[in-house]
Amino acid sequence: MTFKQFRNKPIVKILTNPYLLILFVFIIWMAFLDENSYLNHREFNKEINELNNEKEYYQSEINKDKELIKKLEKKEELEKFAREEYKMKKENEDIYLIEYDTLKK
Repeated sequence: MTFKQFRNKPIVKILTNPYLLILFVFIIWMAFLDENSYLNHREFNKEINELNNEKEYYQSEINKDKELIKKLEKKEELEKFAREEYKMKKENEDIYLIEYDTLKK
C-alpha cells in the first residue's frame, strides 16, 4: 500500500481534516486546560453542595437555639437549664456529681 492509497482512505481524510483537528484541540482545551474547564466546574459544584449542606445545618441549629431561647424566657425553665447544664445550685444546697470509671482494671 502506497502513501497515496493510504491517504485516500475515507477515515484518514476525516482524521486529517484541519477543521476537525482544530475542533478536537478546542474541545480538549475547554474540557481540561482552560480556567473555566469542566473539571473546575465540577469542583465548584461540589463546593457549592457542601456549602449548602453547611447552611442547612446551621439554619437548623439556629432554629433549635431560637426555640431554646423562647423556652428559657420562663424563670423555672431558666433555673432548670442552669442547674442541668452548668451545675449551678442554690445557697443552701449541695450537689453531688457521680462519675463512672469506664476503664476496666
